[in-house]
Amino acid sequence: MPQSPSQQDETARLDAEILSDDTRPVPRDRGPVGPEGSGPAVPPAPAGPAPAPADVPADDPPAPRADDPAVAGIPAPGVAADPADEGETQDIRFAPGEEPGRLPPPTADDAGSTTALLPRDQPTPVPAEHTDPSAGSSLPDGGGPGGPPDAGSPRPARPWWRRPAVLAPVAAVGVLAAAYGVDLLVAGDDVPRNTVVAGIDVGGLSPAAAAERLESDLAPRVTADHVVVADDVEGTLSPATAGITLDVDSTVESAGDQPLNPWTRLVSLFTEREIDPVITGEDTALAAQIDTIAEQVDRAPVDATITIEGTTAQVVAPEDGRTLDREGAADAVTAALASGGDPTTPIDLPVDVTEVSVDAAEAERVLAGTVTPGLAAPVTVVSQDGATSVEVPETAIGASLTFTPQEDGTLAVAVDPAALQEAMGDDFAAFGTPAEDARFELSGGAVTVVPSVDGTGVDPAALAGQLLEVLPAAAPRTVTAQLGPVEAEFSTADAEALGIREQISTFTTNFTSAASGTNIRVGAAEIDGALVRPGETFSLNDYTGPRGTAQGYVEAGVINNGQFTTAVGGGMSQVATTLFNAVFFAGLEDVFHKPHSYYISRYPAGREATVYYDSIDLAFRNDSDTGVYIDTQWTPSSLTVSFYGTKRYDIESISSNRFNLRQPVVQEKPDDGSCSPQGGSTGFDITVTRVFKDPQNGAEVRREDFRTRYAAEPVIRCVPPAAPAAPEGTAPVPG
Repeated sequence: MPQSPSQQDETARLDAEILSDDTRPVPRDRGPVGPEGSGPAVPPAPAGPAPAPADVPADDPPAPRADDPAVAGIPAPGVAADPADEGETQDIRFAPGEEPGRLPPPTADDAGSTTALLPRDQPTPVPAEHTDPSAGSSLPDGGGPGGPPDAGSPRPARPWWRRPAVLAPVAAVGVLAAAYGVDLLVAGDDVPRNTVVAGIDVGGLSPAAAAERLESDLAPRVTADHVVVADDVEGTLSPATAGITLDVDSTVESAGDQPLNPWTRLVSLFTEREIDPVITGEDTALAAQIDTIAEQVDRAPVDATITIEGTTAQVVAPEDGRTLDREGAADAVTAALASGGDPTTPIDLPVDVTEVSVDAAEAERVLAGTVTPGLAAPVTVVSQDGATSVEVPETAIGASLTFTPQEDGTLAVAVDPAALQEAMGDDFAAFGTPAEDARFELSGGAVTVVPSVDGTGVDPAALAGQLLEVLPAAAPRTVTAQLGPVEAEFSTADAEALGIREQISTFTTNFTSAASGTNIRVGAAEIDGALVRPGETFSLNDYTGPRGTAQGYVEAGVINNGQFTTAVGGGMSQVATTLFNAVFFAGLEDVFHKPHSYYISRYPAGREATVYYDSIDLAFRNDSDTGVYIDTQWTPSSLTVSFYGTKRYDIESISSNRFNLRQPVVQEKPDDGSCSPQGGSTGFDITVTRVFKDPQNGAEVRREDFRTRYAAEPVIRCVPPAAPAAPEGTAPVPG
């Protein structure tokens, strides 16, 4: 159909606008309106190109109509217009490469729109109700905006909180909350249910009842004596002695209050709640008991070795060392007590084991390869010229062999030169000349050092090596003595370095008994020439050793249990008293001395001492910086002991008056031949003060008190023994 000129101009004008600008006004999509979107929707644009009218060229699309809702922005029927959208346009831009004037193809989102954008070469579809006014509205009567809803339209939804899916869970939570509250209220302050302490159920009990049950059922098991075992050692541990107890109140408190967590309360209906008891104790006391057990457990590892008795050798089996793990033992004891177990069930204590280095097989190898053949025969030592020979017997070889474990597990065998020399005595003196030690010579109170003299003889170290080489060999075995210089054990330099220059003290006592005099002479000779180096302690018993008949002592008077009697070695108290006074006036440190029980008039009161071998000793320490040399001089009636060294003090002795006098008691004993009468003496106390003075200016340096208590010596009277009783039925003999 031919178009009017006005239409052609409009089309041409539209084309020009499109060609001159990449943007053009396009109406917005409109969604459905009305209740639940029930209004009619504008049909979507056709997917394919619509056929062009016959009178319009295909390449020249018709101009849009002014009455087209898609162009004029008129809302479709049933769609309410948005006042804010009136006259509003969208800015449509073309991407690079797109042809201006043509719209892009519709998208999936565009398919649901009320108004679709079509390419310029496609006509915009117009609903029939807009092209044909006589058709009227397509909406039912009363429909559309503002009209009553259709009978078939859905009702409005109820509020979300009234829906069953919400109300059912809320009701369940309410029921559980009520049950939780009732359970918590009923439980009150009781111990939480199913609470167990060391196997004892205290759940649901009041704190007081729980404490009472623990006190009666658990506390006795904790404090009872327990058997402990460490390796093969078994002992008893006393928790009460170690101060270990059950803290009942703290244990009940540790059970805790009622749990507020609902899940915890629910789970407690089906499971037990274990609570450890609170154990208190004194760590030091427990450690002391563990140390006592450790004394029986601990031992050092003993490597396999070889012992020799005479000429018989045997292997000593090894034994692993072990040490009680003290910290682990304390933990084991605490854990066992906390478990509340049966006290008769042993508590295992951990023990650390230290393996030996040398096993029995290694010791057997040394025994078979060296020791057994070495003890099979003597070894002969000859001089280099062959003129002198000395035989080393098997016993001397056995006495000098040593065995030392090595880190690599071997057992090293060697010959000890000193032990060999001791076993041989003076036999090796046949080779060369002996050495002489330095000595002190006294003359008129002056001290002179007599120099030492080195000698020649067998080199003990070289000979030890020679013997070891030939021990595995079969007899006869011979080695050649290697002679060399033999140094003196106490050289001139050693003697001079001691600073022994002058007499520093001397004291003399007297005696009358010949028997006592013999023992005094023997004892004085043993300590004559004794040398006490700085810092050393001198013990009379250790220095002399046993004092018996084998050492030349005889029976003499002693005091035994308050009575005068006789014993071998009697009279040594005279040596002890004289020696003690030499110590006193030399200003040396008194380590130990014991006065007599009764005062003996020939000794100075408060400055005397008694000794008895292996029970009563006299000891002093050389606390000076120089040596002390002891010299004794004996006569048939006196003993003098003098000390030589470097004088440090002038000593003054001050004696108090006798006090606390005690009168003797009178005892009558039958004169059966063993009774010895005693005149008795008064007992008393006395204090002797030792005053130290500077020898240069006489100034007092310090004082030291010695207090002595003497018992009263009883008066003993020997009386005739009572006459035996006459037999019954006999008449008395007339007097």
